[in-house]
Amino acid sequence: MRTLHIDAGREMRGGQWQVLRLLRGLAAQGDRPVLMAREDSPLFRLAKETGIDARRLSVLALPQLARQSDLVHVHDARSHAFASLFRRAPLVVSRRVAFPVGADILSRRKYARATHYIAVSRYVAAVLVGGGVPEAKITVIPDGVPLLPLSDRTGPVITPASNDPLKGVRLVLEAARRLRIQVVPSGDLERDLTTASIFIYVSHTEGLGSAVLLAMSAGIPVVASSVGGIPEAIRDREDGLLVKNEPAAIAAAIRELVDDPAFARQLGARARQKIEMQFTEDLMVERTRGLYRKLLDHV
Repeated sequence: MRTLHIDAGREMRGGQWQVLRLLRGLAAQGDRPVLMAREDSPLFRLAKETGIDARRLSVLALPQLARQSDLVHVHDARSHAFASLFRRAPLVVSRRVAFPVGADILSRRKYARATHYIAVSRYVAAVLVGGGVPEAKITVIPDGVPLLPLSDRTGPVITPASNDPLKGVRLVLEAARRLRIQVVPSGDLERDLTTASIFIYVSHTEGLGSAVLLAMSAGIPVVASSVGGIPEAIRDREDGLLVKNEPAAIAAAIRELVDDPAFARQLGARARQKIEMQFTEDLMVERTRGLYRKLLDHV
């Protein structure tokens, strides 16, 4: 199966990591994925290093590559706009964000052209339906993460480093100030999760939260916002703690985990079990390939 994947992102954020994991998984299954991405992007470089056929993002080259592919899969809004101009193969659109679908004529036309949508959560699927996408054209396939080594929990409380105003880093730091503890913003989660003691993820809007899944994979107790699709990953007080986006609530959750290490270990162990059962990268690849085959059977 030859699939063309398009991602126009400049940074290596959660969505780009999912694209890379999917490409590696497809290639391992004997498929022939091709990536179109910005030449100066981390995704382009990492895909090349992995042995993936990566091409420079070019609207002019897109029609020919699409004709040579069994299926086109786009992974961000800009790529969706590019690919919707050229219907040469079934078009699959990954939808990771919880923002409402645009109501203008161009947005409606763009969304109507896709063959099928992959939503990372039931919450995102509901947003798509609310924007006029037929439910039959949506499949929920959650993010998948690698099974990380279990954290030894000797390190600090960490939170993702981010300048995104929709992420609540300031709220986390205010909660830490009230507790008089240090919370370290991390720019390399896979490295820092090997020793982290607690993971804090505060966001004002979220499709699912792949960083949350990554921390759960390392067996770390997670404190996360009860917004968007995050409650589909975490059951409050069973495998993590869900909080309101308020410094007092965040601080209280951190304090509980610090004061009750046995409870923190229990949450971390259950979180790891949930990842193993529901959110591995192998499961994500398997579910995505299954959708590809289903769509191609009906072409």
